[in-house]
Amino acid sequence: MPKEELLELEGIVDEVLPDSKYRVTLDNGIVVGAYASGRMRKHHIRILAGDRVTLELSLYDLTKGRINFRHKDTKSPGRDVIASSQRR
Repeated sequence: MPKEELLELEGIVDEVLPDSKYRVTLDNGIVVGAYASGRMRKHHIRILAGDRVTLELSLYDLTKGRINFRHKDTKSPGRDVIASSQRR
């Protein structure tokens, strides 16, 4: 049995902050602060603004979360702008 239940939600990264922290807008419109999980830092998974991610939120503090997965779909709104600027 897990020590504590976690909410798993999806959202889009709005802003990349220093010290591997991020500002994420959830699908329901709520903005939360998040950090990359240790596994993502260990494997050097890069998270950019506009990426679609899966967050784990604690039931005790719904304003902070841990990013544990970056989705590979390139159809998120911010990725088109980044991809077009890299082609030049």
